[in-house]
Amino acid sequence: MTEINYMTQGNVTLPALNEAAVLDWIVKVVQRHGQRVGCLTYVFCDDEYILVTNREFLGHDFYTDIITFDYTNSRHIAGDMVISLDTVSSNAEMLGVAYEKELMRVMIHGVLHLCGINDKGPGEREIMEQFEDEALAILPDDVFKK
Repeated sequence: MTEINYMTQGNVTLPALNEAAVLDWIVKVVQRHGQRVGCLTYVFCDDEYILVTNREFLGHDFYTDIITFDYTNSRHIAGDMVISLDTVSSNAEMLGVAYEKELMRVMIHGVLHLCGINDKGPGEREIMEQFEDEALAILPDDVFKK
């Protein structure tokens, strides 16, 4: 069953996403990688929540934009993606890109991890960025509610 859930933790407001448009986009991206979408959950949070999550589950003592928990089985990707909207905002500002574009990049970054794409080894970051760029190129204009 294809399903995407959205929730918040910490001191943030749920982004004004057009959930149907986001779902269609994610399904297209995942299909390009030979997989199908199962159950995905996006947990939007603040920096403090993601720091605690990073410490508790990964043993890392730093802020990050996304942590992906992979529950994929067979050809249906599934997982929880915890996204710090604080870090997304500061990264957008630092990179000189729109907050909305950076948020969508981070959201698809987690999905690409669930598709088996890594970004820590030699040359992997460039491959991840290429796939992110390809996904953003097909992002519909209506993923945010007006």
